Amino acid sequence: MFERFTKDARDVVTGSVEQSERAGADSVTDEHLLLAMLDQEGTRTAFAFRALGIMDRRGSVEDALADARRRGGLSKADMDALAGLGIDVAGIVSKIEETHGAGALQVGGVSKTRWSRRRPFGAEAKGTLVQSLRIAAGRGDREIGGEHLLLALTARRGVVAEVLADHGATYEAVERVMYGGGAARAG
Repeated sequence: MFERFTKDARDVVTGSVEQSERAGADSVTDEHLLLAMLDQEGTRTAFAFRALGIMDRRGSVEDALADARRRGGLSKADMDALAGLGIDVAGIVSKIEETHGAGALQVGGVSKTRWSRRRPFGAEAKGTLVQSLRIAAGRGDREIGGEHLLLALTARRGVVAEVLADHGATYEAVERVMYGGGAARAG
């Protein structure tokens, strides 16, 4: 599948590995894919982020991702479902951090293992790569670009899609910016 990736999509994949390594994570996640996309310039994905105002709020995106890691990777939908059962996730996180220290529930934390090879892609990130292939095929595109990876991130359930949606980057909004349907059109 990697041979079908455009240069910018390959850069996202390799950048996500670097993001994972910098974070000391055990594997590459959707969060690492998103952070690698945010680092790009001059791509269709960068255009979409600018058009949707994401680049101006990058710090807010990173803070939202960090907050989700602190909650053990629970999305707001997960927290709402648990609240419906009378479970206060924020209270539980606070109590655990009082006892075990800040970030005790943090997912994707620092690995205790020294890595001599690249980080593996986790199931979530692998699913996003497969979803990007499906999106490209569904659009009749022969290659998988960064835009397909971004659309895949917005189409999947989870924290990254939720954070993107909270910042105005839903599947529909990204598709409209990338492919038309509005005044903005990606180059």
